[in-house]
Amino acid sequence: MDLIKNKSLLSCLCEPSDSSINVTNPATGEVLGCIPSQSEQQVFEALDQAQAAQKSWAKTTAKERSAMLRRWFNLMIENQDDLARIMTLEQGKPLAEARGEVAYGASFIDWFAEEAKRTYGNTIPSHTEDRRLMTIKQPVGVAAAITPWNFPIAMITRKAAPALAAGCCFIGKPAAQTPLSAYAVVELAWQAGIPREVIQLVVNPSARIIGDAFCNSDIVRKLSFTGSTQIGRMLTAQCAHTVKRVSMELGGNAPFVVFDDADIDAAVKGAIVSKFRNAGQTCVCANRFYVHDAVYDQFVDRFVSAVSQLKTGNGLEEGITIGPMIDQASKTNIQSLVEQAVSQGARVVAGEQQREGLFVEPVVLVDVDHSMDIVQEEIFGPIAPVIRFSSDDELITMANDTIYGLAAYFYSRDINRIWKVAEALEYGMVGINEGLVSTELAPFGGVKQSGFGREGAKEGIDEYLEIKYLCFGGLDND
Repeated sequence: MDLIKNKSLLSCLCEPSDSSINVTNPATGEVLGCIPSQSEQQVFEALDQAQAAQKSWAKTTAKERSAMLRRWFNLMIENQDDLARIMTLEQGKPLAEARGEVAYGASFIDWFAEEAKRTYGNTIPSHTEDRRLMTIKQPVGVAAAITPWNFPIAMITRKAAPALAAGCCFIGKPAAQTPLSAYAVVELAWQAGIPREVIQLVVNPSARIIGDAFCNSDIVRKLSFTGSTQIGRMLTAQCAHTVKRVSMELGGNAPFVVFDDADIDAAVKGAIVSKFRNAGQTCVCANRFYVHDAVYDQFVDRFVSAVSQLKTGNGLEEGITIGPMIDQASKTNIQSLVEQAVSQGARVVAGEQQREGLFVEPVVLVDVDHSMDIVQEEIFGPIAPVIRFSSDDELITMANDTIYGLAAYFYSRDINRIWKVAEALEYGMVGINEGLVSTELAPFGGVKQSGFGREGAKEGIDEYLEIKYLCFGGLDND
């Protein structure tokens, strides 16, 4: 891969064989290279290595772990351009977005390098004179993670950084479609001085082989998963057998609401960022647009005008804002959703052009009803269905009418309405006059069937820590 300078980032590449996995560029269909696939036995061997290293890693001081994480962060920033190119080649997102994800992914390493030194316990006022009570926090043990293809760097660092900071060994399974980014990031972790047994990756074309190993193993004491609600349910059930700690960041069906008092230009800008980032292939992107009757036509006109400025193509090309779908199944699914919506009465006002390959022009649908299938399902593509509403109570009912509860967005300038709607929306994250809410500083996660647990912020490291209560008795106060 001559496009990158630091060839060590691709040390994972191997010669083609019966046990290797091809990595393909979704924009061109070109095979970028091969990586080795781990057998079930090799996965168990990796878990054994992590278990052997766990005790010594947990004994390193918080300051030592912090220093290694800081070196890892610095290497990420130094190699930002190469990491971005690798991501665009294997995942498809425009190069500018890929650079942004590298910085975003690195921000979690930076944040948890500091949080490693702040895993404080508490002293508790005693109920008797001869006792002293306190709590300490200790690592849960070996942590495993299963990550998706849409954010191949950020999903690894958002899980690995807090695990390592807490004193847990980490073993991750990146998506088979986008393993190169994950391996490149872990290569930099090793170069930063983090032992190879402490942070590892395993990949297999069959996600079930690795998932079963993680869920059923007594070695793994924490599993973190980002992916579909359907798979999350299965993994949670499997993990019950070994009573391991679990955090799940699952599907979303985010409403994007424009009230009659909204700043329409700001709402359009936020809608573009929220809906079309990563070609709509994000769990927190706007999935359904609810616009008040009084401003519906005005919003749609300006929104369609903004959408027409987006440019679809190979993410390495200048000016591209919409990359390809990750695979043919994804493209077929979103095309079917659009066709079904049209058959149910919706109308396409932008994006009628059909594209070859895995590319999809961004589509805006109007005359959409809340009951349509496209409103009830997670689209995961550059499709924006726009629905009318006339009252706040009607809007809140429709917005909450889903099994999901990850992210929601709304635009209003009425402070009373803002508080009412923000508190009434059944979502783990709410953007108010803002279409992009993700940051390492704030807790990321959902409610209902969008999962449980939080990533990022001060809460993120607690997912990898156990609280131990210490009772000191028999103390002589004389």
